Amino acid sequence: MAEIGVLTPKYKGLPKDAFGEEGGQYLTSLIKNLNGPIISRWGSILLRRTLLSKVISPANVNPADWTAERAWRLLRMGEADAARSLVLKVDGGNYTPRLYEVAMQAHLATADPAGICPLVDGGSKVSDAPTWVMFRPICASFTGEQSRATSLLQQARRAKVATGIDYLLAEKTIGAGFEGRRAVTILWDDVEYFNNWRFGLGAATGVEPPDRLYDQAGRHVQGWRVRAPMLSFESRMKAADIAAAIGVLSNQAMVDLYSAAYDDPDTSDDRKALASVLRQAYTNDTAETRLAAMRDLWGRSDGALAQYSAKILTARAAARIPPSDALRDQSGDLIASMLAAGLDRSAMRWADIVEQGSNGWALLAVGSPAKTSVSYSALDDFGDNDGSAEQLRSKFVLAAVAGLGRADQQAIDDFADDLGSDLNRSTRWTRAIQSAARRGQQGTVALLAAVGMQGRNWKTMSPLHLYHITQSLKRVGLEPEARMIAAEALTRT
Repeated sequence: MAEIGVLTPKYKGLPKDAFGEEGGQYLTSLIKNLNGPIISRWGSILLRRTLLSKVISPANVNPADWTAERAWRLLRMGEADAARSLVLKVDGGNYTPRLYEVAMQAHLATADPAGICPLVDGGSKVSDAPTWVMFRPICASFTGEQSRATSLLQQARRAKVATGIDYLLAEKTIGAGFEGRRAVTILWDDVEYFNNWRFGLGAATGVEPPDRLYDQAGRHVQGWRVRAPMLSFESRMKAADIAAAIGVLSNQAMVDLYSAAYDDPDTSDDRKALASVLRQAYTNDTAETRLAAMRDLWGRSDGALAQYSAKILTARAAARIPPSDALRDQSGDLIASMLAAGLDRSAMRWADIVEQGSNGWALLAVGSPAKTSVSYSALDDFGDNDGSAEQLRSKFVLAAVAGLGRADQQAIDDFADDLGSDLNRSTRWTRAIQSAARRGQQGTVALLAAVGMQGRNWKTMSPLHLYHITQSLKRVGLEPEARMIAAEALTRT
């Protein structure tokens, strides 16, 4: 219990002392304050790595409860598999009531009811939640004790522990057990609300909830949906855009999903058409025809999340386009696509092609791994071309180059005066993240960065926050993550 986690530095985890001497109550409070969605895909990816890292359990908190809060936040990010892997790192004898609760939800989110069975006896002792009562007959069925399962189910029915669709789903899950021999019909027509029980047992037994119920749920559920292998490719493709935009799916995972859907006879014609266009983007003979296919995919995207996910989907196709003066006008979109998947070295090849002050130039100014120096004239040119509301993109460029140390102080001050932007303002949050950065606490900085990136879209993001996030991440050795967050800010505004 002294160190709990899945990832080590060898596998992209943070060091075990990533939270330094911070107390457990403070760190737990930070995690609990992550109430809303995180607007940054790259911020979510960094937070996932942070929460999954094998770190020293902080003082002043039970290590099992500390693990539970980390896993719960992963669930709320759409990372069901990650949450389950984390709770499984704690032996059953060390579980607390909170960890039992989160472990139950993690297994439901991964549509793995059988994984809950080892926890039922312990969970029932510390909680009177109806889910634990209903899992007694379910688990009895899984071990072939059908008579006992029937008896326990009848007791639960008489006590009205579960009713309606929730009871029927439990009965159907029992029928899926060894020699279950139960035929239960599930009808969703009169079901008005979505919950984790309905997703987990429905997906596990092949009676997935309809789209109208998914629409009620938070977007994190689309992350659960896209990673559920028992669901159809059609269903998983419906969730892919949101899942990629929130950091659950990588470029490779998206391409693999589209490729599998293309060969699946049950996939709809519209989805197969998208997969076919994607294939053209990767395999057509000339750069021009591949780019045309990419633009087709970008143009078909509906909504901000889908538009960004289309860039992620085509990232490696974009990386295969050789830099060319003839494609200078398209360079911004190509660079944005590459950086959406972290292909910064491929994007850097376009440095001699992009025009100063263009979108492509701005993306490379903040996203390139090369140690670039940005002049005031270049910033001013970008400001003249900025068509965003209240010049938000210019303010993001200013915040990022200042945070990354890519312009001298005079250029930063002059451009800040032009924009009327103040990066020197101090708040409780800025003081907290700067203090954690000075102490070299990668984990604490990552948590505070996530706290500063909550919202529904990038229009709610403060340039002041972006400045301190990029500066603090760079200071603790997480500059690549800082650069990708900055590039994402420009791409999505």
